[in-house]
Amino acid sequence: MDGDRGRQASPSVLGAYAADAAIAAVMAVLLAGGTLIPGSPNGPGQVGVVGYLLLVGGSAALAARRAAPVTALVVSAACMLAYALRVQPEISPAFPVMITAYSAAATGRRVWAASVSAAYLGGILLAELSDLGARTPREVVERVGLLVGWFVAASVAGVVSRQRRAYLRQAEQRAIEAERTREEVARRRAGEERLRIARELHDSLTHSISIIKVQAGVAVHLARKRGEDVPAALLAIQDASADAMRELRATLEVLREPGPDDAPGTARADRIGELVERARSAGVPATLAVTGTPRGLPPEVDLAAYRIVQEALTNVARHAGPASASVHVGYLPDALVVRVEDDGRGLPGATSRDEADRTAGTGAAVRPGAARVGVGLIGMRERVSALGGRLQTGPGPDGGFAVHAELPLPAREGAA
Repeated sequence: MDGDRGRQASPSVLGAYAADAAIAAVMAVLLAGGTLIPGSPNGPGQVGVVGYLLLVGGSAALAARRAAPVTALVVSAACMLAYALRVQPEISPAFPVMITAYSAAATGRRVWAASVSAAYLGGILLAELSDLGARTPREVVERVGLLVGWFVAASVAGVVSRQRRAYLRQAEQRAIEAERTREEVARRRAGEERLRIARELHDSLTHSISIIKVQAGVAVHLARKRGEDVPAALLAIQDASADAMRELRATLEVLREPGPDDAPGTARADRIGELVERARSAGVPATLAVTGTPRGLPPEVDLAAYRIVQEALTNVARHAGPASASVHVGYLPDALVVRVEDDGRGLPGATSRDEADRTAGTGAAVRPGAARVGVGLIGMRERVSALGGRLQTGPGPDGGFAVHAELPLPAREGAA
């Protein structure tokens, strides 16, 4: 895979190197060609073979300014400084040094860029002072000052370029993270709303239709037992209630189909540790203990165990007040045991959570403060009942609240 990435990135890398090589070639041609212009202070006779080699070497260093910016900077500065000391100093040979100084600063080598630039400018100043017969002190100051300004501008441009690239990378990462977070929040809210609607339908509408169906069935049975004709309207009510129950069950199954968060591999018993870590980050001291030998579980058991612990820890954070929680997962030969305990006291004035569980299970009225917990316990009970398991909820032996679920598992071969 790393080789594939290298092959994919190689065209752009080769293109950048080719562009640098072209810049180096153009710079060498311009600098060498400048000495051939009639009237130039440094003609071919004064430059000599060594001078041309220094011009070409300093310009060729530009080809390595991306791969080895510090080396390119040092080589370019050394060649161009040697050239300036050999012939009458000029401004044009400083351009390769400025370009490599920019590249070094843009890659974070600001100290190298400043140090080498200062050394080059110091050498140019000495060369200018040694040639005062050709230039006045004012001209020397102007020429060196101009070079200093250009070098400072090149280094500042390199630093700004580096910071701009870093800012763009951070902005892109923030945008990606924000988009991912929005999608996760939207999926989670959609799933929570879907389950809320399913539970509301199950707790209210299913109960009412069941009563209608049972009462109609009792009336039909009594009428037939007395030998009376069963009214057609009563039979229609019985059939309609049965059809309504079937359709409602089908609707609930659709609403409770696993969503993105319930996809296989997303919510598993072996990821309960992540829930415990999440509870700790939310301010709830939580511990996890696993007994038995962990093994692969049926998907429905995996999901149920994960959701039971998730709901129990959510209740601790929301309703237990300042409390700590302990999670125990036990792998038995024929069952998976999940237990969540806390030592909290709940919210002041709220109904106790065991009372909320009882009232929520019977359909009785629940005072504010307990209903929120009762809905969560109803969801737990529905999951456990669907698997043929057992769920116990209520005050713990040392206070607080405990949720104990036993989820049956297929017996392993050779297990007693």
